[in-house]
Amino acid sequence: MASISIRNLVKRYGNFAVIPDLNLEIADHEFVVFVGPSGCGKSTLLRIIAGLEPITAGELYIGDKRVNGIPAAQRDIAMVFQDYALYPHMRVYENMSFALELRGTPKAEIDARVKRAAALLHIEPYLDRKPKELSGGQRQRVAMGRAIVRNPKAFLFDEPLSNLDAKLRGQVRAEIKALSQELKTTMVFVTHDQIEAMTMADRIVVLQSGAVQQYDTPEAVYERPANQFVAGFIGSPAMNFFPVEWRGEAVVFSQDGARVPLGLESCGPLRQAGKGVLGIRPEHFAVAADPADGMAVMIKLVEPLGSDTLIHFDLAGASAIARVDPSLRPKVGDRVSLRPQPGKTHLFDSTDGRVLQ
Repeated sequence: MASISIRNLVKRYGNFAVIPDLNLEIADHEFVVFVGPSGCGKSTLLRIIAGLEPITAGELYIGDKRVNGIPAAQRDIAMVFQDYALYPHMRVYENMSFALELRGTPKAEIDARVKRAAALLHIEPYLDRKPKELSGGQRQRVAMGRAIVRNPKAFLFDEPLSNLDAKLRGQVRAEIKALSQELKTTMVFVTHDQIEAMTMADRIVVLQSGAVQQYDTPEAVYERPANQFVAGFIGSPAMNFFPVEWRGEAVVFSQDGARVPLGLESCGPLRQAGKGVLGIRPEHFAVAADPADGMAVMIKLVEPLGSDTLIHFDLAGASAIARVDPSLRPKVGDRVSLRPQPGKTHLFDSTDGRVLQ
């Protein structure tokens, strides 16, 4: 097993820098998830670690070994792809054992490794089947089993769940997390799904335009986003944003000058900056018992989710969403009074999006 160290890494295609200058340290045994929008460089970065893409500049270490220029086959890393990449003419057992046979591993050891991996992944009944006889989830487990038998220094996952339906995706997601705890090895997982990132990672790398926006635990990324991009990307539904200003000892919406009911302890940075962007997550709106204590809004759309309900409304010229208790039984056209929960708001610089508090 090994750590992964990325130092001043640059990746260009012609004159275009996909990754302009990136530094990252992944600890041994850590489960790290790369997340970000399409085109942010997350899959390119994973392929660089795997040795499938050359580095334009910078250094890459796996453990204490510098691997710049070392072929993928010699990096002792196993990669699980989105499309499974199984040999269709081979049985499951043969798919899992093939790489070991090429290495000249003794047959008894191959058999032991394959059966151990099959037991970990609950695919023992399918060892004699061919891939076409398996479901998508079973094929993905075979692809993971093929990686496990190699006993690599690190596992790389390139959006391995995107071809699965929602229910199966949640099941396999939990299995991969349990597998990481069982194997105690370094794992790097790429996804565009921030729910996968939040539920699986020890730490999350949020990427945009090939740059690290934040690298921290899921809890820290959610509760203390480093900038407006991270705040808007992590969380479902996304955080609501409103341009605000500091006027006469109060926070007001820039659009209409209406007062925002915030405690003064939340407003120090805004008092200095003069204006900014207020972020409120849908679940951090509270229904005010006294209408005078909140902001009156009219409900435009209701989404009942069972455990809670999403209400859509306009506030200060912006569309917004609040997550409320289903016992409220809101209806389109109703008016409710909402206020931000104390200590749950975020302020960002209106020019560069950095966090103000």
